[in-house]
Amino acid sequence: YEIGVRLVGSEMCIRDRHHPRLYLSGAGHSECQGRHPRQSDRPQGDRRRSDRMIDASALPYRPCAGVMLANRHGRVFVGQRLDSAEDAWQMPQGGIDPGEDAEDAAIRELGEETGVHAGLVDIIARSKTEHFYDLPDHLMGKMWGGKYRGQRQSWFLMRFMGEDSDVDIATRHQEFRAWRWAELDELERLIVPFKRQLYRAIVDEFRPLV
Repeated sequence: YEIGVRLVGSEMCIRDRHHPRLYLSGAGHSECQGRHPRQSDRPQGDRRRSDRMIDASALPYRPCAGVMLANRHGRVFVGQRLDSAEDAWQMPQGGIDPGEDAEDAAIRELGEETGVHAGLVDIIARSKTEHFYDLPDHLMGKMWGGKYRGQRQSWFLMRFMGEDSDVDIATRHQEFRAWRWAELDELERLIVPFKRQLYRAIVDEFRPLV
């Protein structure tokens, strides 16, 4: 198996020669800007004791906006998260700031995670309702400072009007280590298991418009 490697400073930029449609962080850019997830210094035993004390039913859902970014061929952007050891891919999404409109949050998150700005997309649709998911037990208390049980998400279908070269995941708020275009029917399989029902609902709603 062959990959191309070049050193930039103290980091490596990697381009997969066998899968040219897989875009790795730093490929095609002058510098690598990838970050690596930090491991918590908190003792494992303390985390387990804290988890048992959490009553998830008493916690609210975190308000969030998500983007299904579809290109001209009906394929959808997915990114591989930097902070996950799993081979999990997802569409751009993120929290809605206090006082922020969901559509504005979706455009902001799209820029922060993909480098795609508002001038490169057309908003096609917004989900009819919010979509919810709950964190699994092993993540409860570890995400978002332990303040939420999961997320409630407003989703937007956007048409990407740019070129692949307009996508740059090595942003200031980098979330992904690699990205690619995926078929609609791949999305449920690519996402982490606890989000699959939510992704199935989004795909069913947006499929006629993609």
